[in-house]
Parts: sequence; C-alpha cells; structure tokens
Amino acid sequence: MAIVLGEPGIDGLSEAVGVLREWQDDGAPMQLHPGDLGWFWRSGAEATAAAVRTWGRNGRILAVGLLDGPGLLRLTIAPDAHQEEELARQLVQDVTRPERGVLPEGKANIEAPMGALVDDLLCEEGWDTDEPWTPLRRDLTEPVEDAGVRIEVVGPEEAHAYAAVHRAAFGSRFRGEGWHAMAAGSPYADARCLLAYDDHGNAVAAVTVWSAGPGRPGLLEPMGVHREHRRHGYGGAITVAAAAALQELGSSSALVCTPSSNTGAVATYKSAGFRQQPETRDRYRDA
Repeated sequence: MAIVLGEPGIDGLSEAVGVLREWQDDGAPMQLHPGDLGWFWRSGAEATAAAVRTWGRNGRILAVGLLDGPGLLRLTIAPDAHQEEELARQLVQDVTRPERGVLPEGKANIEAPMGALVDDLLCEEGWDTDEPWTPLRRDLTEPVEDAGVRIEVVGPEEAHAYAAVHRAAFGSRFRGEGWHAMAAGSPYADARCLLAYDDHGNAVAAVTVWSAGPGRPGLLEPMGVHREHRRHGYGGAITVAAAAALQELGSSSALVCTPSSNTGAVATYKSAGFRQQPETRDRYRDA
C-alpha cells in the first residue's frame, strides 16, 4: 500500500505521542521525543495538531514530524524503517514540495535521525549541514545525588512563578496560561516541572522533564536559569534534580540537547553528570 502523509488532528495526537514513546531507546541516536510535542503543547492542542505530520502505511505510523517554528521540521522514523527506500523517497518528496503542506518555500531546516536513509537523500538533493548540536545523556541506573538546593514540583498554583523564571531565562513571552495548556496535554501525564530556590526564597531556575515510560530515556526540555541568578551553580543543581525526577518516573536515562556553540550549557550539563554524545547537525536549504 502507498505511504500516506497526514495531519493527525487533535483526536490523533495521542497516537502520535504513543509511537514516539515506543521509538525511544537508549541505543538509538537522540531523536524527536514525546516531550518535544509536550513542550509545544503550551500553544494549545489545536496549534500542536496543526504542527504535526505523520507518514503511515496500512494503518501504521512510520514517521512523525513536528513543525517546530517557521521552516523547521523535526522528523523521526520508526526504528525498523530507517533504511526503507520507499519511505525515505516519499519523505524527501513531501518535504521538498511546498504544495504538500509540510515545509514552505524558501529557507528551511530538517532535523532527521543521523544515519537514516532520508538524511542521505536530502544530501543528494542539495541540502547542506547546519551548525552542530551536542546531545548529552545521563545514565539513571545508579542513584542520583542530592541537588543541594531547595527544589519544588510545580503545580497550578506555581505556574506563574515557573513562567516568570522561564521569561527571565530565555527572554520569552511564556505565561502561566501556557503552562496550564501544556499541563492539559497528554504528554504531561508523565512529566514534571521543577523550580529551584535560593536561600532567600527566590525562584532561580526552572526545568521540565518528560518521561517516555519506564525503561526508556526521558528528556529535559527546557532548562533555564534566571538571568539575575546565573553563575551560582543553579543550572547544574536543577539539572541534577531533573535527573532524579526522571529516575523517579522510571526513565532509564536523561537526555538533553544544546547548540554546540553554547559552551556554557554543555559545561553545565556535564557538571551534572551528563556525558557528551556525538554531535548532530540539521540539514538546511537556502532561500
């Protein structure tokens, strides 16, 4: 049967999240995680559904893509279909033709699994490699040390405090309403938001962790330190707390990814027991 490109709609998001959970594996390269959809959910279920694309055959989803910003497709593929030529050629056809409704004309980036056939075919089509990213992983089979600072789990009453730290860390417009939208999404059933506090009771750092289920790698997305409280070790502390939270949720490891140029972030994650993995690169097409 032919491979079908589809948009899941709100009712189909749970299925897309479900296959992403199944595809997570400690032996696989870092890839699109259910937590990536969960974090996008801060814009609401309707916006999330509009940003997701699926490719399937005979009722089975073989690939999932998230339009994570203008001209950026984050794509992952079922583990047993990484080298399937029919799927890879269909993916390339769909992402390179604007009328297919995946990527618009002009400059575009695609994040695809390293080593998958689709990556090779994009190269043949003239897509070049972009700036490197550094994935980091922490094994969670051993006990996680204490974070050394006060850590609180965020609930509805702390949503605005979490949002305030996020805004101060990233310069974003994230508000408490976005937290509530995110918390209403299906991926958040296995997620936690954490806040770190200093000795004066100030919220100084925030992180969200996403489990993909017991025995599978979990994700940190995002982690940030309030701009007025940097260089005091709070980034490392809340990253350790994030690893502990994922361990409590049953995750086998904790994953995070940051631009390689952000050497401070790489150093922070390494200080929290994360080990640097081989760099990854998106494919990009000029305007």
